[in-house]
Amino acid sequence: MANSAFVKKTISSHSVVIFSKSYCPYCRRAKAVFKELKQVPYVVELDERDDGGNIQNALSEIVGRRTVPQVFINGKHLGGSDDTVEAYENGELAKLLGIATTEKEDL
Repeated sequence: MANSAFVKKTISSHSVVIFSKSYCPYCRRAKAVFKELKQVPYVVELDERDDGGNIQNALSEIVGRRTVPQVFINGKHLGGSDDTVEAYENGELAKLLGIATTEKEDL
């Protein structure tokens, strides 16, 4: 199926990929996290594409969820909005992205 090939190629071609819908508040939240980290994700806005529904079906086959956003880092599925925000808050996201965080160590 062409759509799952598109999804896989997109994921493998970019270090950070967000499958999103432009009007979705959860997607905006996930994108904001990367802005905080000064990272520019590759965003696929499904609602702005004629094949968006098909891509969403392909995503569902690949990750087992139809919901957006779906976030991928270095080819690995991170999850949705809550997963992304949680990974950001606990420092996991910065590690996955290979960036130093400015958080102070707990003494």
